[in-house]
Amino acid sequence: MSELYTLSITEAGDLLRRREISSVELTRAHLERIRAVEDKVKAFTLITDELALQQAEEADRRFSQGDTLSPLTGIPIAIKDVISTKGITTTCGSNMLKDFKPPFDATVMERLNAAGIVMLGKTNMDEFAMGSSTEHSAFFETHNPWDLERTPGGSSGGSAAAVAAGMAMGAYGSDTGGSIRQPGSLCNVVGLKPTYGRVSRFGLVAFASSLDQIGPFARSARDAALLLQAVAGPDPRDATCSPRAVADYSEGLNGTNTSLKGMRIGVPEEYWVEGTQPGVVKAVRADIERLRELGAEVSEVSLPHTKYGVAAYYIIAPAEASANLSRYDGVKYGYSYRDTDDMWEALEKTRQNGFGPEVKRRIMLGTYALSSGYYDAYYKQAEKVRALITRDFDRAFEQFDVLVSPATPTVAFKLGEISDPYQMYLQDVFTIPANLAGICGVSIPGGFSDGLPVGLQLLGNIFAEDVILRVADAFEQVTDYHKQWPQALP
Repeated sequence: MSELYTLSITEAGDLLRRREISSVELTRAHLERIRAVEDKVKAFTLITDELALQQAEEADRRFSQGDTLSPLTGIPIAIKDVISTKGITTTCGSNMLKDFKPPFDATVMERLNAAGIVMLGKTNMDEFAMGSSTEHSAFFETHNPWDLERTPGGSSGGSAAAVAAGMAMGAYGSDTGGSIRQPGSLCNVVGLKPTYGRVSRFGLVAFASSLDQIGPFARSARDAALLLQAVAGPDPRDATCSPRAVADYSEGLNGTNTSLKGMRIGVPEEYWVEGTQPGVVKAVRADIERLRELGAEVSEVSLPHTKYGVAAYYIIAPAEASANLSRYDGVKYGYSYRDTDDMWEALEKTRQNGFGPEVKRRIMLGTYALSSGYYDAYYKQAEKVRALITRDFDRAFEQFDVLVSPATPTVAFKLGEISDPYQMYLQDVFTIPANLAGICGVSIPGGFSDGLPVGLQLLGNIFAEDVILRVADAFEQVTDYHKQWPQALP
């Protein structure tokens, strides 16, 4: 395939710097691709075509002047609609913010704009990042490019689908309990959740503040490394952002050397739960053997408190959401119900009409868990479980460099197939523990089951993004899963 939209970021960057293509040409190719397939996929809530072409022209001007440029200069990127963009609508997939235009950029946007990226638009998502299928967007469902009757995953489904469909060379999402890795897995793209505090959350509209983290989607580990490099690092406006120096994530990615000799890889025995589809198990078991063939030392490890992860998460995350979403009162910003003179009725109707059913469900769960008489029984106990899960990982990383598991228990499921909220929550059973512990993780294309993508999850210790990216890159050098394109699209 020779179309410009099929290039990797690394390939396109080389061509741009050699002046063999222009950023305007590259951007037009992606805008044409969006026009060709967006009506089928529905990945974007907003397409910023005029802005994109202006940014592309500026990138070409900088290339022509020989300016010192970043690896992302002139590269077309999509942004999840939960990241604040100054003067550009940021909806969070909700009627509450459908007309909201932030007065400032998120830190990640400031850094991306400084790097010279081309922003193609904002991507669809589950409302306020609450969901695993992008069916909970207030506007429309996003479709999986591999099978248009199936979900792309969530909550960052729009970003994953945009990259998988060739509508963007890379994208950014947010991961609270798996919302980057799970859609990355279902859409056959790389989805990276950095260590908590590695990327600033300033300007990321909050779901659960102790769990949320911004991260990239890409078609390869090398591209993911570039996308992470551009946004990682300290930020004085985010007290939870680490002051720790940022590693060079691309330095250890040497495609000529795929050896993993000396790398210790653990396979958590608790991550092979009942209900995991046989095709997923088969593909991931084969992936693990491939890592062994590359020289890695592979053995089992136990993370005994993993089984409590989903229960703990669905106390902690809704509790934090209940506190964060209380700011939407119809007074300061967003939707406001005005057909009454009664303040309390206005507040009630604002939230009743502005929030969707999944958001209301989680607010109710969180408020209940924090209420008098239940705080100790639920929230406090969940935080104790969180500490135990973190301790399990600490002990595991004393023995291993990387932990490997399926990213999801199933391949992409059909839109509307899962109506039981608990069954939907179980989609994140393999991803949630990493958020509770604050460690980094990545889902990479790991094969197929009945023609649908299977994701291989690599988990690393805190600030070990360079380690998991090295393993991901080595795996990609000896497989071609990440090079496969969905057949459901032209």
